[in-house]
Amino acid sequence: MTQGQGGLRRWSAARWGRVSRLRLTSLRLRLVVVFGAVALTAAVSASGIAYWLNREAVLTRTQGSVLRDFEQEMQNRAGSLPEHPSQDELQHTAGQMANSSQRFSVLLVAADGSGQTVYGNSGGLNGFSLEDVPESLRTAVNRQQDVGGGNRSPYHLYWQRVVDHGTPYLVAGTKVIGGGPTGYMRKSLEPEAKDLNSLAWSLGIATGLALVGAALLAQAAATTVLKPVHRLGVAARRLGEGRLDTRLRVSGTDELADLSRTFNRTAEALEKRVDDMAARDEASRRFVADMSHELRTPLTAITTVAEVLEEELDAESGSIDPMIEPAVRLVVSETRRLNNLVENLMEVTRFDAGTARLVLDDVDVADQITACIDARAWLDAVDLDAERGIHALLDPRRLDVILANLIGNALKHGGSPVRVSVSTADDSVVISVRDHGPGIPEDVLPHVFDRFYKASASRPRSEGSGLGLSIALENAHIHGGEITAVNSPEGGAVFTLRLPRGVSERTEHEGDDGGGREAGEQGVRAVPDKGDAT
Repeated sequence: MTQGQGGLRRWSAARWGRVSRLRLTSLRLRLVVVFGAVALTAAVSASGIAYWLNREAVLTRTQGSVLRDFEQEMQNRAGSLPEHPSQDELQHTAGQMANSSQRFSVLLVAADGSGQTVYGNSGGLNGFSLEDVPESLRTAVNRQQDVGGGNRSPYHLYWQRVVDHGTPYLVAGTKVIGGGPTGYMRKSLEPEAKDLNSLAWSLGIATGLALVGAALLAQAAATTVLKPVHRLGVAARRLGEGRLDTRLRVSGTDELADLSRTFNRTAEALEKRVDDMAARDEASRRFVADMSHELRTPLTAITTVAEVLEEELDAESGSIDPMIEPAVRLVVSETRRLNNLVENLMEVTRFDAGTARLVLDDVDVADQITACIDARAWLDAVDLDAERGIHALLDPRRLDVILANLIGNALKHGGSPVRVSVSTADDSVVISVRDHGPGIPEDVLPHVFDRFYKASASRPRSEGSGLGLSIALENAHIHGGEITAVNSPEGGAVFTLRLPRGVSERTEHEGDDGGGREAGEQGVRAVPDKGDAT
């Protein structure tokens, strides 16, 4: 068998296993099985009871007729024999007794005049013999009872049903009251057994038909019950997919109809609630966006004044009164914080509104990181481990925002030196930023990317707004990437940025194919969005 055939067989077996599990867990199948089990139990019980009652009735009726006839023959014919009959007399009487209406075999046992035991049977030498009579029956027949009370005679008629070579027989025996031979009778019950077998087959067929009928009834009932359930499941899936206008058609007054009405009321309430929340969320986003835009004009003027004041502080002339110098420095610092907060709020508003767009370009990751560090004068505090030549199709401005937030966060909370390393894995670029600080507390770690979250209990007050890491994560997501944060076993926190390399390799090939590098890059560059101009 080839490897492809083996894989196909494994796939087929796995698929069949999944289908079998789905079938076994089907509500329709379970309903049919339950209906069938109940019907089978009821049919088998009814058939068993009917068979047992009919069997007892048939056997009791046949047995009663045979025993009465045998007892009457024993009294009339065997009772007329002398006390010590000969074998011929016994043989003749046994033949007469066997010719009764019931047609049973007869065996007579007596002692002749010399005291020897003689036998007479209705079938000659190969007929009914004493060995065909069970020992227990012979013992009971020859046992003499005390006469008195309710017992009128010393000997009684005893019977037993036996099976000989697969044929059922009724065997009975008694002694002639007042002295005489002992008589035994054997009657074949094969006709009755055949009748009972026919009855059993009929009851079995009836049970099978009842089971088939129960299965069909269960199928019809399951279809009737499961149609509303199926519609409810479909409606629930649509509701889960966000189609909040989904409603069920309600008919009837049963429990399923009540469930459908409840679903409709729940869907209606959910739709109203979601619409209200969407309206409030939209109003909030519009408010933040409008507020940010409105703040930019006066903030620009304030920033200009703050820059002038900062230049005066740095000037050697000392034109600012030393008494108000701390206040001026505070105004400059808080103005810078306010400016960053407004810019961050505007960026968050674009992400929430879905208007953020990528302006893609083929970027050398090492050059981009170096430019980010150099622009912020972090060269002395950051160790860079990155080889040039690792290209990716990214938005340079958004990558700079991500790097600035991750490296700045590491310098601010972990301290220098901060190590930045770049590698590739699975057609992705992996950028790792590690600090050598105390690390991130375990209770804070799940929330480091939450908006406005600050671990004030574990870290000192910072100048940040609590939006930097959140914005970095959003910029990673819009690239199709991810950022994770963990604590290193050697100490410090490690932030890992993973971004897809995109189609930068295809771009390089296109650039080498006679058209030039520029043409290839232009083919994949996205159109800038006006909202991203800042």
